[in-house]
Order: sequence, then structure tokens, then C-alpha cells
Amino acid sequence: MPKKFIKKYMPEHHTIRNHKHLKVFGRLLHDGNLWHFNRRSVSGAFAVGLFCAFIPLPLQMVFAAAFAILSRVNLPISVSLVWITNPITMPPIFYTAYKVGAFVLGQEAMSSDYKLTAEWFTEQLHLIWQPLLLGCLICGTISAFIAYTTIRLLWRLHIIRHIKERRLRRKSPSKS
Repeated sequence: MPKKFIKKYMPEHHTIRNHKHLKVFGRLLHDGNLWHFNRRSVSGAFAVGLFCAFIPLPLQMVFAAAFAILSRVNLPISVSLVWITNPITMPPIFYTAYKVGAFVLGQEAMSSDYKLTAEWFTEQLHLIWQPLLLGCLICGTISAFIAYTTIRLLWRLHIIRHIKERRLRRKSPSKS
């Protein structure tokens, strides 16, 4: 994967270190491994970020930062990826996770004919929390695994292509 492309869209180190919710981690944010762009760090960051995106709680960024620090993967990527579940995408993502959890538990999922509001959610939480949490765990784990293996594969293919191109350049006579 091209490092320049990834770095272009990532926030600066000081922005992450000075974030009000991430100051909890203090000196742990100075670990150099949290800022590297290599195959292990980026693929792990995708796995952490996507798994945390499926946590149906506020402050997903803090969970992503904690898991990134514990697993020593790229912190900015992990924290940024939780925004896949933003206010626009949250209802369909969590409804799909709820349906997955209901299916696995053998329950019948509620239809999507209702109007999804905060009041409805708080009233129905006692009925939907088990399938929702199970579905989020399943979907988070599957998406983390797929992201991890896909990034590792794409990165490896990019390196192989780069090595082949370099070999071809060395074999061909220079045009001077």
C-alpha cells in the first residue's frame, strides 16, 4: 500500500496526542510503533478500528485507541476507522448487526417498519440488547478479520509488483 496515500489523509501526531478524550493514555502515546506505516501496523489498525466501529457504545474512539495501544498498531488509522459508524450509517449497520444476532439466537427480528428514534430505542432496549450485542460481536469480528487479511494481501501484492518492476528496470539497458 502506498504510504504517501495513507499519510496524506491521517491526522498529525500532535493532533491525536492532544485530543481531549485520548489524553487519558498520556505517555503511552509516545510509543513509536503507534505511528509507523508498515504491513503489520496498518493491517492491525484496520482490524482494531473496524472491530471497535461495531461497539454500540459512545466513545468508540477511546476503545479503538486503547486496543491500538495494547496491540501496538497504528493509532491514527484505528481511531479514524471507527467513524465508519457515524450518525448516518449507524442505524443500518446496527440494525443489520441486530438481525445477525437475532438469527444466530433463533429469534425473530423486529421489522424495520417502525420509526427508529432514541425514544423507541430506549423503550425496546430490554428486548433487543442480546441480539444486538451478539450481532455486533459477530459483525465486528468478521469485518476485522476480512480487513486484516485483505490489507495484508494487498500490501504483499504491492511489494511483489514493486520488486518485479525494480528487477525489470535493472535488467533493461539504461536510456542515456
